[in-house]
Amino acid sequence: MRRALALTALLLAPAGCSDSSADIPEIKSDLAREKNPDVAPAELAELVAGNAALAADVYRAAGQGGGNLFLSPHSISSALAMTYAGAANATATQMAAALHFTLPEAKLHAGFNALDLALASRAEGASSDTIPFRLTTASSIWGQTGWEFEPRFLDTLAVNYGAGLRVRDFEADPEAARADINGWVEERTNDRIKELLAKGVITRDTRLVLTNAIYFSAAWSDPFEASETADRPFFVGGAQVMVPSLHQRTEYSYAEGAGYRVAELPYDGGQLSMVIVEPDDLAAFEAGLTGPRLAALADEVSGYELDLTLPKFKFDAPLELKPILKSLGMVDAFSEAADFSRIDGTRGLVITDVVHKGFIGIDERGTEAAAATAVIVGDTSVPPSATFVVDRPFLFFIRDRPTGAILFVGRVMDPR
Repeated sequence: MRRALALTALLLAPAGCSDSSADIPEIKSDLAREKNPDVAPAELAELVAGNAALAADVYRAAGQGGGNLFLSPHSISSALAMTYAGAANATATQMAAALHFTLPEAKLHAGFNALDLALASRAEGASSDTIPFRLTTASSIWGQTGWEFEPRFLDTLAVNYGAGLRVRDFEADPEAARADINGWVEERTNDRIKELLAKGVITRDTRLVLTNAIYFSAAWSDPFEASETADRPFFVGGAQVMVPSLHQRTEYSYAEGAGYRVAELPYDGGQLSMVIVEPDDLAAFEAGLTGPRLAALADEVSGYELDLTLPKFKFDAPLELKPILKSLGMVDAFSEAADFSRIDGTRGLVITDVVHKGFIGIDERGTEAAAATAVIVGDTSVPPSATFVVDRPFLFFIRDRPTGAILFVGRVMDPR
């Protein structure tokens, strides 16, 4: 019988929260996490470019359903990279192609390690006490009691992802295991992501669940004045509605392209930013979106004295990734042809599902973002001035400025 392989990537919550899963038995590799991975700048840039390409692929596919959209390509890539560590033969080849994993495998895992370690340092320059800067990542594995896992697989995850293996008895009580994993997710997303794994997703055949987590909250570098917030027009499906909208005039990076406008809003500390893109024709713009195009948008902007109006928004967005990944060519992993023999030495594991759920909210003070993926296996001259009124559907992404890594990407069709 084929056994279910569940892998879960999560964007998670502030440090210091209680952990009800702390008393669950954990198996760890004898190897410690590598804190100084040997990754050249060009290799890290290649990894970031591949993740951006996956972000564009998933965004285009998911966006065809309409409505608001929010996801974390970093979370998805990290969870599936851990899965890839156990894949072999055609399954591994298909995964690498679909996920844009172009580095040699050892360098790929070291690259994810280097990127996570870099992200962990981003709070150092932040100073706001309104919304303390938090950008945290974490990984864990949940395995079946008594199941034999390959030591090399566990070593790879320990060294590069800091992940141990929490032991649960999926076979005896899948619902209890599901509750434990969902509770772990909720705690690390500040209760923003609830019930990531729906009833029935974890079964008696589940043998492994991998989790990767990242949580982000930060103040704007230049917070908006609450007194400037007012109901302003926004066009939803051609109809005008009134929505609470932020407003201020300050120096932002901004650009006007052929049929679109783009602005970059930095966060406290200057290491991360939100990039807002408002196209005249959103559907056409999305159809031509690629990884390089997405990454290049932030490079087009320059300093302006910008009069900015931006709607407040807050929503969560579930996303079923299995059909999207299959459409990208990752087919064998979900079929009887799956080869995850580097996980447990057998050909008995298959991914049964990949689910993702995100939360995003902005207000006058800043941004809070969380998400979860489950794979069930300065110039001193006077700047020019401009006005940017965001009053129609737009896309946005949150990026790490030093590396260019895109941590979150989304679309607002209706901010209400």
